[in-house]
Amino acid sequence: MEHSARKEADLVWKRDEIDSPCVSICVMHPLERICTGCHRTIDEITRWSVMSAEERQKISKDLPNRTPLLSKRRGGRTARLQNRS
Repeated sequence: MEHSARKEADLVWKRDEIDSPCVSICVMHPLERICTGCHRTIDEITRWSVMSAEERQKISKDLPNRTPLLSKRRGGRTARLQNRS
């Protein structure tokens, strides 16, 4: 890699931008289609590094509103056992 290109590539890691909300629990909820760790959609995760600061900030502010979408329980083992009766 050419020296100037290398310097330019290194600047990506020094940009002043909103940190990623990723918490390294990367599992997509099958119904809601959002990550159970950071609550972003796959499109938001994919585009995060090329989004404007304003777009990332808007998404970050909305993430707490998505938490209730993931807290719905289907009953687990208890519901399955009750349905057998």
